[in-house]
Amino acid sequence: MKAIVQSVYGSPDVLEYKNVDKPEVKDNEVLVRVHAASVGAWDWHFMRADPHIMRLMGFRLRTPKKNTIPGVDMAGRVEAIGKNVTQFQLGNEVYGESKGTFAEYTCVSEGTLALKPDNLSFEQAAAVPVAANTAFIGLRDKAQLQPGQKVLIIGAAGGVGTFAVQIAKSFGAEVTGVCSTNSKDTVRSVGADHIIDYTQEDFIESEERYDVIFELAGSRSPLELRSLLTPKGTLILSSGEGGHWVGPFPRIMKALAVSPFVQQKLLSLTVSPNKENLILLKELIEAKKITPVIDKTYPLSEAAEAIRYFEKGHGPGKIVITI
Repeated sequence: MKAIVQSVYGSPDVLEYKNVDKPEVKDNEVLVRVHAASVGAWDWHFMRADPHIMRLMGFRLRTPKKNTIPGVDMAGRVEAIGKNVTQFQLGNEVYGESKGTFAEYTCVSEGTLALKPDNLSFEQAAAVPVAANTAFIGLRDKAQLQPGQKVLIIGAAGGVGTFAVQIAKSFGAEVTGVCSTNSKDTVRSVGADHIIDYTQEDFIESEERYDVIFELAGSRSPLELRSLLTPKGTLILSSGEGGHWVGPFPRIMKALAVSPFVQQKLLSLTVSPNKENLILLKELIEAKKITPVIDKTYPLSEAAEAIRYFEKGHGPGKIVITI
């Protein structure tokens, strides 16, 4: 099968488009013929091993495993099922998370897969799993968002941000999105009530106070962000920028150290694949409460260009690879 493979860390130039063996499905897995995948932060961070701590997260220090296939998000059609699989049948259109989705086929655990929303194309569905699940867990589980609350989403135009705006609105919140001038129309189109253009004004200087701040981009200190919270508000630190060795972790750890001593909640966000959330997201999508925003699509053979474009970081929504 055709796939994108990586054998060394580095720029998008290290990615190769080549033939590799088709994976063999295990007892609890589903073999999916991938129709589309999407590019995410994980792909970029792993490709470059930046921050360097990525080398310690289950991978080799000097190089990745030989012929590692990048990609996590995917949508496609079931082609084979393991003997213990009970929830899927041949031909089902599915979406979810897996390892090595920049390929014509991938084997997916039954527990990280769900039926694709009926009203989405494969390309649209591939944009959903990681980004929408991240937004869902951050707002519903961590922030415990309530109707009528005021939410500030920093990085509202990104892959996670566009979902976060829509999910917050579906919960009945009043949403302010922080984005660049070029992305204002996109953020407004997905439902933001207010927009702050960070190229024109410093959102830290706002006199508004928020019940929830969801930081998806930037490197402002937790102390600065706390100043925008209500007395019992919640700050969710998802990622943001940081150094080349340990990324944003020092900033996040400082926030966690302060949290027990203040009324406000300062929380970090960790996300894992969640089948139940995929099913709930399918319902929200089919009810037309949320929809993926796609910036650009690339064929599989141009996956390196897709990640190179992703590195620039200024396009709204998700970047999708068609296979």
